[in-house]
Amino acid sequence: MSLHHGVSLEATDRRPTVLLVDDDEVNLLMTAAALRDRGFDITSTTGGEEALTRLASWTPDVVVLDAIMPGLDGFETCIALRNMPGFDNVPVLMLTGLDDEASINRAYQVGATDFFVKATQWSLLAGRLRYLLRASRTRQELERSKAKLARAQDLARMGSFDWWQEEGRSFVNGLELSEEGLRVFGYGPDDRVNLRDMLRMIAPTDREPLVRLARQILYQVSVIATDVPMTLPDGRFRIIHVEAEPEFDEHGHCCAYTGIVQDVTDRRIAEDRIRHLANYDALTNLPNRRQLIWRAERALEFGRRLGHQVALLLIDLDRFKVINDTLGHAAGDELLMEVAFRLRGCVRHCEQLFEGVIETAGSRSHRTLEAVGRLGGDEFVALLPEVADEADAQRVATRILEALREPVVVAGQDCFATASVGIALFPRDGNTVADLLRNSDVAMYAVKSQGRNDALVYTPRLAGRGREKLALESALHKAIERDELVLYYQPKVDVASGKMVGVEALMRWRRGDLLIQPADFIPVAEETGLIVPMSEWALRQAAKQARIWADAFGFADSIAVNMPNRMFERTDLIEQISAAVRDEGIPHSMIQLEITETGLMKDLQRVIPSLHRLTEIGVQIAVDDFGTGYSSLAYLTSLPIAEVKIDRSFVRDLGVLPQSLAVVTAIIALAKSLDLKVVAEGVENQRQQDVLYGEGCSLMQGFLFSKPLPPEDIQVWMEQVVLPRKAPWIPASSKARTGTDDVVDVGRRS
Repeated sequence: MSLHHGVSLEATDRRPTVLLVDDDEVNLLMTAAALRDRGFDITSTTGGEEALTRLASWTPDVVVLDAIMPGLDGFETCIALRNMPGFDNVPVLMLTGLDDEASINRAYQVGATDFFVKATQWSLLAGRLRYLLRASRTRQELERSKAKLARAQDLARMGSFDWWQEEGRSFVNGLELSEEGLRVFGYGPDDRVNLRDMLRMIAPTDREPLVRLARQILYQVSVIATDVPMTLPDGRFRIIHVEAEPEFDEHGHCCAYTGIVQDVTDRRIAEDRIRHLANYDALTNLPNRRQLIWRAERALEFGRRLGHQVALLLIDLDRFKVINDTLGHAAGDELLMEVAFRLRGCVRHCEQLFEGVIETAGSRSHRTLEAVGRLGGDEFVALLPEVADEADAQRVATRILEALREPVVVAGQDCFATASVGIALFPRDGNTVADLLRNSDVAMYAVKSQGRNDALVYTPRLAGRGREKLALESALHKAIERDELVLYYQPKVDVASGKMVGVEALMRWRRGDLLIQPADFIPVAEETGLIVPMSEWALRQAAKQARIWADAFGFADSIAVNMPNRMFERTDLIEQISAAVRDEGIPHSMIQLEITETGLMKDLQRVIPSLHRLTEIGVQIAVDDFGTGYSSLAYLTSLPIAEVKIDRSFVRDLGVLPQSLAVVTAIIALAKSLDLKVVAEGVENQRQQDVLYGEGCSLMQGFLFSKPLPPEDIQVWMEQVVLPRKAPWIPASSKARTGTDDVVDVGRRS
């Protein structure tokens, strides 16, 4: 492989190839022999025509031409050689007996790389050839590097430039751009441009600040780094990044700048798009939560500095969920966009405002922070960065309510999107954005509790006993749509066999970093009616989890879901359960419903029809907290229930209070006589298990066996606790049993 293909001679074992051309055969033989002895591979010809014929199919590392030959002499041969494809960089050494300056100049003019006066100094000739080969190799590597750099700059839409100060003159005329640099500005490689041509491409509003910046940089002799918006000669608008460093003469004076220009238009557009997506709601194009909080924090900073009040209005649409569920999500989105449009007209809304902008906008720049934005879902926020008193904020709230009073045409029909508005003022109602959001939220839900479609300013009166409840209700309203509810699962075990025989689904609320227990939010959910959608969600989630476990480890038991009594009164309960199990492809028997004894007896007549229909389709009913209510034995004998669960209050005192043992014994005997399964809840120690097992109750549930677990931990619990059969709660007789059927059954479940 020859040098012009990029492989160095040092990297190969072959001898350098030389084409030697001389009409003097004696001199040709002597020169060829001398060069072969010195490590060259020589091919010789006696004329220029023959040399060109050979070169048509072969490329040597170097060509040595005799200058004076009959026919095509060395000069003409060199001209023809340089015109052949691929030979522009092959070293050519011209041999001449002439040492006059004209011949030497002509050799260089026709493209020879160097010349050598004919002599018998063969070592000197070999040294000259090796020098040519090294120089050629260096030049080729340089050309390749330049080509790669040019390609990289072209791909990056980048070019270089030199900007220098002509002697006795300014920097105005001393500008030179590389070919790539010219291409950045839409010029061709032969075009010549100066600084004035560049300045004409910049709009006058941008030109003056740029000239001031350039003068400042030259005065300070600092680095140039700036983006310049320009309109190129072909009419395209582009953003050009300019970056350069100063160069100094021998006296330490700045004499030039060397740097790069790059077309960063696409990058800036992408950055602006990313910034917009990060700060603005995709549906309504209003500022999103991040942008609203940033604006509010800046507004509070100005409020502290200048001593004025700031108002924050939290706007929540009334009955939006009804419209969204009835007319569909597309209609809901249409409604939100129209509401956003109306809200925008109620404040002095400033669109594009990002970090670092307002600091340069003057002493009243905080007013540009005023905006309305979408906090999420059907919640909006209006930020008023300066108000004289709460009356100013109330006037804006009234304007908002009036704007929303007109009907909105959605999906071909009129809809009324009224709102509840809560108002909080800085510094009276809070010193941070979080304080203002929380207190305006409290005020907004106070409006909802008083009938909706109104505005209310936060007062300390609202922060009394009802404050925590209102805040909890406010957050609970959003818990489902924010996917904050989760189900944990507590295994039910048969201690006689040492197997899991089902699980109970227990709802938790993951609110931020806290995992809230059901006792802290279920009462609020029942009071507000949110328990209905939460129960519907739990049914669907339990069915999904049953499917996942069935596929993962052969789960075939039931998942018990707690249902409030009002769910059993709904006519669509059967359809909801059927849809949930049908969507997941599981049988109805894998869903069990639990109702408390108190809830059962409270609305017994209205609940009984649903219980019968559920039993007919294969859904089992369990009575929870059994023993705490006032069950009628007559009703128990006729109710379609399959399981009773002994309340934990009785289990807790087993082995301590004789009364608890008496109640538990009676419940177990009653359940057996009615052919019902009986499960003991809240089993926490071995004493309780032993007493229950001794009384004939082998189905248990409690912390002794497992605390409620995330769904992904159930299989791990089975593999680590159930399958090894080493848990202390597994009876010795069960541990000793190693029957094939038992092993296969447990293995299949795992």
